[in-house]
Amino acid sequence: MACFLVSAAAAVGVTAAKYIVRHNEKKNELVVKEPKEYKFGSEVKWSKKLAYLELMLWAGSFVLAGEHILHGEVTPFPPYLTKAGEGPEGVREMLTEMGTVGVIMLVSLVAVWGIGVLLVDYIKYRKHKKAENKVLSAEAK
Repeated sequence: MACFLVSAAAAVGVTAAKYIVRHNEKKNELVVKEPKEYKFGSEVKWSKKLAYLELMLWAGSFVLAGEHILHGEVTPFPPYLTKAGEGPEGVREMLTEMGTVGVIMLVSLVAVWGIGVLLVDYIKYRKHKKAENKVLSAEAK
């Protein structure tokens, strides 16, 4: 019924967070810093990671909205959500679905994104350490 609104609302928040993080990253790039030791997860910027989450959330919202439109649960005329027009009982059922199905979908999307971010960071970290070890072994010879 309206579970897609939960991930759409989260996508709006992630979009705002992405722009704030991007602004801070650009501001910090202007400050000249000495090169530091490579840290886990520092190769891909957080604004890029949040952009992936944003894309996942928007895509999930649009696909679910399309599915609800095809099943007649969302209409192009008021009330847009068909359960909202059924009175208090319909609104209660709609909010229950948003609180259960919508939140579960949001949590699972964020979990998949988090696992993906960790895997990418781990792969890049291993690749960097492997290259660093080759350089160190070549210098030792």
